[in-house]
Amino acid sequence: MALLRKINRGLLILLVLVAFALLYNKTRLQTLPKYSGTVCRELICKYMHVLGLLYIDLIVVYAVLKKDEGKMGMEDEKEMDTDIPVVICASEERIGASMATINSVYSNSRASVFFYIVTLRDAIKKIREYIEKTKLRKIRYKILEFNPMVLKGKVSPDSSRPELLHPLNFVRFYLPLLAIENHERIVYLDDDVIVQGDIQELYDIKLKAGHAAAFASDCDLPATHEMVRSVGMQTTYMGFLDYRKEGVRELGINPSDCSFNPGVFVADIGEWKKQKITKQLEKWMAKNVRENLYSSAVAGGVATPPMLIVFHDKYTTIDPLWHVRHLGWSPDARYPRSFLKEAQLLHWNGRFKPWVYPCVHLDLWEKWFIPDPTGSFTLVRP
Repeated sequence: MALLRKINRGLLILLVLVAFALLYNKTRLQTLPKYSGTVCRELICKYMHVLGLLYIDLIVVYAVLKKDEGKMGMEDEKEMDTDIPVVICASEERIGASMATINSVYSNSRASVFFYIVTLRDAIKKIREYIEKTKLRKIRYKILEFNPMVLKGKVSPDSSRPELLHPLNFVRFYLPLLAIENHERIVYLDDDVIVQGDIQELYDIKLKAGHAAAFASDCDLPATHEMVRSVGMQTTYMGFLDYRKEGVRELGINPSDCSFNPGVFVADIGEWKKQKITKQLEKWMAKNVRENLYSSAVAGGVATPPMLIVFHDKYTTIDPLWHVRHLGWSPDARYPRSFLKEAQLLHWNGRFKPWVYPCVHLDLWEKWFIPDPTGSFTLVRP
């Protein structure tokens, strides 16, 4: 742990000081005048006594921290340039889902992964406890608090699907503002995702020049087309933007253009900052508040449309097998098992989540679920 390393350095410095003090004591006493010897000896003794007490105190602190090191997990570990940074949001009500995602990434990756777990203040303690009291205590991570006040005036209340208005749904807009160090590239994952492949492969995608992110196109995987049609899902911009509104038509985006899903993506933070992506997204959020360009009834959420607008024709395409989605759109429509076995990442986007019932392909999600040690998060099963 970083704190223990600092204590070690402190002990070493203090040990050197004590050694110098002893040497000084030995040489100084030999040269002191006889008339001042008694006073000086008393001062040196007091100085040595104080140093000794400080040394003992640091040893005690070190021992306590060393004893608790296993309990504290790896949260204090420093991020490294060679780490793969993965950002995952963890809301209090869906904490078990986030832990399943983290477990799948950690278990299937050979590379060093550093998790940035973004949450609201009330959930920080529970997340830390969930990690420290389960097998996840071995992961390297940092918990980041998201301030929902940044969304003030940018999101309108909508009763059709209120869960889609959760502040953490908008964290993806603010990646450069998070306390993330040493990384120019970040992998973002929704909490209803399971990773079956090595995350290094997704992280290493070659972004095209001028592209700040890579997403999976909704028209890119023929194996999913039949299932998409069977449940009536939209795969074009027509399904997300209200083309009756002049503000949408002025964009000049063909309504039949393929949409993409922003629940899984790789971001180039340098390019993101250069293009002021966050400012662009905030602009369209505020514009929607005024003009209602994309209600959640039209778009299935208000977090996706701004991304579709800002990144239209400006993103690199992810390998389709690295984002097999729509598993949560129907409690009945299933993919072939052989196809799911090939998939590197599974996404239960939609209403039917794998921690509730009914839902399809539950076994593929439950394989990575870790029971909540506090008992707060429980699965809904028949």
